[in-house]
Amino acid sequence: MLSRDDDKVQNGFWPVVLVSAAILMVTMGIRQSTGLFLSPLNTHTGLGIASISFAMAIAQLVWGAAQPLFGAVADRWGPGRVIVIGAVMLAAGSALTTQVSSQWGVIFAVGLLSAAGAGAGSFSILIGATAQRIPAERRSFAGGVINAGGSMGQFIFAPLNQAVMSAFGWMSAMWTMAALALTTAPMAWWLRGTPRKPGVEAVADSGLTLRQQLQIAFRDKSYWCLHAGFFTCGFHIAFLVTHMPGEVAMCGLSATVASTSLAIIGLTNVAGSLVVGALGSRMRMKLILFWMYASRAAAIVVYMAAPKEPWTFYLFAAVLGATWLATVPPTAGLTAKLFGPRYLGTLFGLTLLSHQIGGFLGAWLGGVAVVSLGSYEWMWWADAALALLAAFVNLPIREARPAPQLATA
Repeated sequence: MLSRDDDKVQNGFWPVVLVSAAILMVTMGIRQSTGLFLSPLNTHTGLGIASISFAMAIAQLVWGAAQPLFGAVADRWGPGRVIVIGAVMLAAGSALTTQVSSQWGVIFAVGLLSAAGAGAGSFSILIGATAQRIPAERRSFAGGVINAGGSMGQFIFAPLNQAVMSAFGWMSAMWTMAALALTTAPMAWWLRGTPRKPGVEAVADSGLTLRQQLQIAFRDKSYWCLHAGFFTCGFHIAFLVTHMPGEVAMCGLSATVASTSLAIIGLTNVAGSLVVGALGSRMRMKLILFWMYASRAAAIVVYMAAPKEPWTFYLFAAVLGATWLATVPPTAGLTAKLFGPRYLGTLFGLTLLSHQIGGFLGAWLGGVAVVSLGSYEWMWWADAALALLAAFVNLPIREARPAPQLATA
C-alpha cells in the first residue's frame, strides 16, 4: 500500500513532468528549426552561408554555456524565474532576427539572445527541477517524457515554420516563433521555488556546497567520459540540424524534404525517448548510450552509400530520430546517479556545455566544408567516426547495476 506521503508524490508527478515537457517542446521546437532559416537569412542579408553558419554555431555554444549558468541560478533560487527570463529573451531574439542586416546583428539576435533564452528553458533546468520533485526511481522515466516533449517540438515546429514561410515569408515565421516563445512564461508557475517533498531526498541532503560538489565531479573520470560522449553527440546533432536543408538542396530536392526529415526525426525521437527513459531503470545507462551512438555511426555509413532520394532522407531521419536526443535521459540519469539531484541543474548543464562545444564545431565546420570543398562528404565521415568514438568512451563509466524492480501492493 502507498503511504499518504507517497501518494502525494505520485499525485505531483505528472503535472511537473508534463509542464516541463511542454516548455521543452516550445524551446527546442524553435531552436531545432533554426536551420530552415539559414538560406532565407542569407538571401535577406547577403552575408554568405559561412557567415550565417558561424552565427548559428555561436548559438550552439551559447545555448550550452547558458545552461550551467542558469542551472546554478535555478538550483539556488528555483527554476520558475529562470524560465520566465528565458521566455522573454527567446521571444526578443526571434523578433530582432527579422530586423538585422549585419553579421554582428545576426550573431547578437540568433547567436546570443535567442540561444541564451532557449537555454534558460532547456534540459538542465527542467530535468534538474523535476529531479528535485520526484522519487529517484522515477527520474529516468520522467527524463524520457520530458525529452519526448522536446522531440515533439521538432516534429511540430519544423513543418509549421516551413508552412508559414511558404505562405507568408520567413519573417512571419520568425514572428510566430517569438509569440510562441512567450507561452512558456506562465508554465513556469508549476516549477516555482525549490521544494522538499515527502519521499524525495531533501535537496540539501549532501551537505556540500556547489563548489565542493564541482571539485568532486571534476576529479571523477566517469564524469569526464560523459562530457566526451556528449561532445560528439553535439557535433552530430548541430551539423545535421544546421546543414540538412543544405544537403537536401545540393541533392536537387525540395525544401519540403528537409522540413519533413526534421519532423520525422522529432517524431521518432518521441518513441525513442520514452523507451530509453523506461529502460534506464532496468539496465545500465552506459550500455544504452553505447548502442545509441554505435547505431548512429552505422546509419551514417549506410546513408553515404545510398541513393539520394526523398525516401533515403526519410529513412535516415527515422533511424537517427530513434536516438536523436534520447541520449539526454541516460546522460542526466548517470549524472544524478554519480552525484545526486541537489546540483543536477549545474552538473548536467556543464555536460550540455561540452555537448554544445561539439555543436559549435559541427555547425561551423559544416559551413566551412561546403564553402571550401563544395560538399559535406568529409563532414559525414567525421561525424561517423565521432559517433563511434562516443559509443566506446561511455563504457569505462562506473555504474552499478539497477536494483531489481519490486512490485507494490
